[in-house]
Amino acid sequence: MTPETGVTGESRGGKAGGEPRTPSPLWSLGLFRSELSVTFRRWRTLALLAVLAAVPILVGIAVKIETSDGGSVGAGGPDGEGPAFIAQVTNNGLFLVFTALAATLPFFLPMAVGVVAGDAIAGEASAGTLRYLLVAPAGRTRLLLAKYATTLAFCVVATLVVAASALAVGALLFPLGEVTTISGTRISFTDGLLRALLIALVVAASLIGVAALGLFVSTLTSSGIAAMATTVGLLITVQIVDQIPQLHAVHPYLFPHYWLSFADLMRDPVYWDDLVRNLGLQALYAGVFGSAAWARFGAKDIAS
Repeated sequence: MTPETGVTGESRGGKAGGEPRTPSPLWSLGLFRSELSVTFRRWRTLALLAVLAAVPILVGIAVKIETSDGGSVGAGGPDGEGPAFIAQVTNNGLFLVFTALAATLPFFLPMAVGVVAGDAIAGEASAGTLRYLLVAPAGRTRLLLAKYATTLAFCVVATLVVAASALAVGALLFPLGEVTTISGTRISFTDGLLRALLIALVVAASLIGVAALGLFVSTLTSSGIAAMATTVGLLITVQIVDQIPQLHAVHPYLFPHYWLSFADLMRDPVYWDDLVRNLGLQALYAGVFGSAAWARFGAKDIAS
């Protein structure tokens, strides 16, 4: 038995005498590609992406109907009504990208990531395929890294789906042109588009902590549904704690606390303080829960 896989060297395709064969980097890349293919071909994943793509459509239609009826759109942000940037959508459809990301980041995006991450290991165990995955010359560490990398890829794809859907709807329903930053300065549409892409990447990076947490939870159980429900439940709990004023002392240490700091990329000059804090906090959560997932998965008795 090898400590990494829990199966014999011969079963892993080792050399004669039970000496394990070291997987090549190309084999590891093939494992990652296989995980990507399996994840993005699942109906559940496609349904999650469809829901995320629908959010900007609903927001854009709601804003269009409101303004067509002569109403006004709330200013958004901490002191206004509705998501941040929503008041600027009618003047420039590009702001629908920022609005959609602000609307989906608190719940929809992390929930989708939590579902994918929570199912990563537990889903294989409940389906009875985890042991067969470990028979191949992958090893537990490589398999775990492939699962986490796939979840991170989903973070990027999910965020870009929201941004692309919002951009298409914004261009269809509202005018496009120069962008007015939060600081009041005007930048070109191309510059605004580049900032929108940067914001989408920052939002995706803001989800790596949730991905690591979900992966850790996934190693604790053999039930994919239980892992997904637990991850989403923890996400909701942390979000509630972050909104309780009496617990302000712990707020800076909660992974969603700086999520909306991406709005600082729309300032001129850009405010980097909260952005750096957010990325640093996500890296910390990824390190802590990623290490915990590795330690737990390495010692896990694989019975299915």
